[in-house]
Amino acid sequence: MTLLKAFRLPAVLVNKLASLAKATHRSETFYIIDALKHYLEDYADAQIAKDRFNDPASRIISGAEMRGKLGV
Repeated sequence: MTLLKAFRLPAVLVNKLASLAKATHRSETFYIIDALKHYLEDYADAQIAKDRFNDPASRIISGAEMRGKLGV
């Protein structure tokens, strides 16, 4: 299901979006959905990291230890 939302955007963003859509033969909606999807995923990941960092029960490990655990 899709819903209609209306937003006010700065003219500079509207112009960049229109130019990108025209140059790539994609819709402006495609780019808005893609940008929001990625932003919301990144925001959620950042919030999880922030919550873990601020949790006194959470153990912080070094980059070297993390690479060792990942085998890289």
